[in-house]
Amino acid sequence: MSRQIEHSGVVERTDAQTVYVKITSQSACAGCHARQACGMSECEEKIISVRTADAARYAAGDSVSVGVRRGIGMRAVAVAYLGALFVLLVVLFAANLLLGWSEGVSALAAVAGVALYYAALWLFRRKIEHTIHFTITKI
Repeated sequence: MSRQIEHSGVVERTDAQTVYVKITSQSACAGCHARQACGMSECEEKIISVRTADAARYAAGDSVSVGVRRGIGMRAVAVAYLGALFVLLVVLFAANLLLGWSEGVSALAAVAGVALYYAALWLFRRKIEHTIHFTITKI
């Protein structure tokens, strides 16, 4: 099993220490033969910034592979989804069972709690993005 999650992409531009790579993210439906009739296929382009001392080796249009350690990817999923689920459930049960609020008000409080959680993630995004290190190699 690979220790990295990798995506192929194309260099869009470079700076002194950063290479900006455009990758195309596809849903699982993208490989299905019936995707045209279904309309559920999703394809989204993303720009990944990769800090590297070798940025001068890359030029716009180069085909590259961008990778991140599998553990980092799993941590990102945990922070983005499991953390939000945890906040949602804790607020929902606390509001309903401990505070005695109605189910509707408890649900609104839980959604507000998740919104605050994502706002906190957004505020600390610069600190969080320094923990994610991408690798880049020419194809």
